[in-house]
Amino acid sequence: MAITDTQQFHTDVLIIGGGTAGCYSALTLRKHSAASIIIAEKAHIKRSGCLAAGVNALNAYIVPGRTIDDYIDYQVKDANGIVREDLARTMCEGLNRVTEELEKLGLVILKHNDGSYVARGNRNIKINGENIKPILAEAVQKLDDVMIINRLVITDYIVEDNTIKGAIGFHIETGVAYEIRASYVIVATGGASGLYKPNNPGFSRHKMWYSPFNTGAGYAMGIRHGAEMTTFEMRFVALRCKDTIAPTGTIAQGVGAKQVNSRDEVYETKYGLTTSERVYGTVKENIDGHGPCYLDTTSITDQQNHDLLKAYLNMAPSQTLKWIDTGYGPKQQAVEIEGTEPYIVGGHTASGYWVDTNRETTIHNLFAAGDVAGGCPQKYVTGALVEGEIAALEIVKRLCQSAPVEEHNLSGALEQAIQEYNHFLLSPDEEKPRFSVSDLEEAMQKVMDTYAGGIGTMYQYTTNQLERAQLEIQRIKTLVPMLRVQTIRELVFIYELKNRLTICTVLIAHLLERQETRWHTFGEYLDYPKCDSNGLCFINSKMVDGTVTMIRRPLVRREDSYEHSY
Repeated sequence: MAITDTQQFHTDVLIIGGGTAGCYSALTLRKHSAASIIIAEKAHIKRSGCLAAGVNALNAYIVPGRTIDDYIDYQVKDANGIVREDLARTMCEGLNRVTEELEKLGLVILKHNDGSYVARGNRNIKINGENIKPILAEAVQKLDDVMIINRLVITDYIVEDNTIKGAIGFHIETGVAYEIRASYVIVATGGASGLYKPNNPGFSRHKMWYSPFNTGAGYAMGIRHGAEMTTFEMRFVALRCKDTIAPTGTIAQGVGAKQVNSRDEVYETKYGLTTSERVYGTVKENIDGHGPCYLDTTSITDQQNHDLLKAYLNMAPSQTLKWIDTGYGPKQQAVEIEGTEPYIVGGHTASGYWVDTNRETTIHNLFAAGDVAGGCPQKYVTGALVEGEIAALEIVKRLCQSAPVEEHNLSGALEQAIQEYNHFLLSPDEEKPRFSVSDLEEAMQKVMDTYAGGIGTMYQYTTNQLERAQLEIQRIKTLVPMLRVQTIRELVFIYELKNRLTICTVLIAHLLERQETRWHTFGEYLDYPKCDSNGLCFINSKMVDGTVTMIRRPLVRREDSYEHSY
């Protein structure tokens, strides 16, 4: 089938991505303004984004006895100094406020008899969060003058003179091409998974830590339009339960289980307790022949055993099902752990758009919030909400000073996009290509795993390997125009592949530029195995005419604010 039908809309604010940050942006905009809003969501807003399956704790909260500075100190230590402290402070200032708003919307937060929240460690509180995303979605759906377009894949921005003018895409179910003109755009599409070969093969390949549907579209569109990106080299590798890739924090923090090797030796204190060090210790113990490694749950109480079975039903049911299927619950058998493949995700690391303190990117009037925004690691759910709020409030200020969005006829950008969509759709007289999207995706993942520090190389890489990865990724890029598919749904996969290849290109350039090993496991640069004081800066990039240019930016302290010089 060919795409021929078009739809055109004009709005004050376009939100791309109806996940955590996107929903809260809309709620904030409506609370403080009468702006018209369109939300473009690739899936369905009720169960989209990283919170689709729920979560059992809010991991960014200022608990009693702790301060904002305590949380920022934790961020700085965990990221070994690479944190935009202005972003960290403005995020932390809103954590408890948005938590209270979530509770008002209907989120169940566990409480003590005196009404205080039940903490889980120094920065976390416990929730019953299996319905957290439907709660947010329902609140947005009740807003006036908010159009939610589900199943709409945004494939490109409309940018004129480095100013965002809207975006274009196609509807998965109808095949209609959309042009949405907007005065302001908030990108909240999440991070990028699927760049590397995953833990599990075949039909289980999508059983991974990060949402398999978050393919880095927001990053890739910004990259192609020359937006400045930051810290892609700070990849994220999660420590997870083996095979199920279920979270380990609920076990480590919830019942105090220690990391032990096959000799029953506690090794976590040997390597350090930062996020990357916990994974590094596990990898190193296996390399040294002391694996498998576990979280030792054999000393927990019967009640704790029951609580763990129940807790994982809220966020990772496969782990509870595994315990039931094998007949060995956490009390009967320690939980084996492993590292995942690397991801690019700004909610846990500092990877993403280079933004100012108000979350505006280097493209005028384009704002980034949540996992897609860089510079502020450990933001998690509540931090994403705050960033959505910050971006929305800045837009509200500007709306008071700006003229309404202008009416435009269909742009040349949309016509060009339709031509590209139809290029990939197989016509009746064409033969199928020799290879499929899955073939190229698998080739990409193999290249990244082998030459750019994936699981297969224990996250290690050298300059020669990275340069080989550059050549191979470029070669795969040249094959993409030869792809043909029969359905609109398959067309989505082509654009997901295109986005991932763009991100791989930038990621490899970042890995080459940071000539040190600052975060063990997140990146083991064998040519530069130590941390270098010269690396205490942000490594940024811009793509111009297909070439990635590297930029070094100084750190920004918490008492300062940052604005782009353009």
